[in-house]
Amino acid sequence: MTNSQTFDLAIIGGGPGGYVAAIRAAQLGLKVALIEKEHLGGICLNWGCIPTKALLRSAEVYQSMLHAKDYGLTVKEVGFDLKSLVDRSRKIAGQLSSGIKHLLKKNNVTVLDGRGKITAAGKISVVSATTTMNVEASHIIVATGARAKTLPHLQPDGKLVWTYKEAMIPTEFPKSLMVIGSGAIGIEFASFYNALGSQVSVIEMQNKILPVEDDEISAAAQKIFEKKGIKFYTNSTVTKIDKTGNAVSATVKTSQHEIRLTADRIIVAIGIAANTEDLGLEQLSVELTKGHIKTDEWCRTNVKGIYAIGDVAGAPWLAHKASHEGVMCVEKIAGLKSAHPINLYNIPACTYSMPQIASVGLTEQALKTAGRAVKVGKFPFIGNGKAIALGEVEGFIKTIFDAQTGELLGAHMIGAEVTELIQGYTIAKTLETTEQELISTIFAHPTLSEMMHESVLNAYNQTIHF
Repeated sequence: MTNSQTFDLAIIGGGPGGYVAAIRAAQLGLKVALIEKEHLGGICLNWGCIPTKALLRSAEVYQSMLHAKDYGLTVKEVGFDLKSLVDRSRKIAGQLSSGIKHLLKKNNVTVLDGRGKITAAGKISVVSATTTMNVEASHIIVATGARAKTLPHLQPDGKLVWTYKEAMIPTEFPKSLMVIGSGAIGIEFASFYNALGSQVSVIEMQNKILPVEDDEISAAAQKIFEKKGIKFYTNSTVTKIDKTGNAVSATVKTSQHEIRLTADRIIVAIGIAANTEDLGLEQLSVELTKGHIKTDEWCRTNVKGIYAIGDVAGAPWLAHKASHEGVMCVEKIAGLKSAHPINLYNIPACTYSMPQIASVGLTEQALKTAGRAVKVGKFPFIGNGKAIALGEVEGFIKTIFDAQTGELLGAHMIGAEVTELIQGYTIAKTLETTEQELISTIFAHPTLSEMMHESVLNAYNQTIHF
């Protein structure tokens, strides 16, 4: 069965970029079709951002129960039920996916179930199990996201060698675990399984864990994680894996020698690959760069009427970046004069490990490499009353300013709830705040946010509480 429909805008992919773009476009009066082949909300909502945070929250509560005595409390028979823990995570993902379906309906977005392929300029074929629909649209946004990257010798099998998806729905708890890759995804899973009692090892090919973070943050994170029992092998690569029964062994080449590690399971977290296949991009000569769709500051490709947003269009691979791109892109299409390109240095990044890690802007080493003169301020959690009351004294906050102008260039944090705190500095960067405005801002007491103020003060030799 084949039929046709015409729209102002058609979006391929219903993840955090696609569905947000669809809703905003509908608000602006465009007739919108959203094409999704699997789950509304995409990887982030169904298999990434949200359900992993549910898992991590369960692990945090479990750790709090184990340390209840530190708070003057008594808890007996501490334990966890793996199936219930996973079921809670899946239920939350399902609830939010249903919520997105409601939002799209409320905003009169036409949702088309099936796989979309651009067949010509302004034309898409949408194929489902039972029908084929021909869609015509003046504007087409590709928001197909990305998937876990693999290598020939590190192929996941769903049983012993996992991607993030299998790691989220284990049927049995691994007593030992190897994580290949120490980016945000790898560290979050390492933290989760470690908190529940697994013996965790992390292999990273770079010379530090969390490679995109500030050097001091990475070093502090490794030290804290090692105290929790996680082992790290930096400057190391896995050259071979062997499966034996219900375990897997890896040959690891370090900077000095070759070693053999064995664990119940391996998680491959070495990055992502853009979903650009079978979209019709080659036939239309849509330009790619490093496997991603190449776009300009307005998310336009080299082919008129075709745009790309989110992970498929390149780094940073963050849901909130995809959503913001989607809004900006459709506002430009609709002709809003208030639309403006995204400043990549104003996008915050968060890692929901224990402790959390968050950052925005440039690192100190990147600025020094660029020859920028900077002022750096730091303040530790141990110097903050609220942190001490919470029993969360590990970590610090670091701020970096231009030495001449006072412009806030970067902020980097490790510690409890820093993924919430970072937004304060993100707003400051968006408003092009200088150190003087931050020094003059009144922070509530007692709060963790006071450390943000003290870090700024420290950059200008005005620290009060440390």
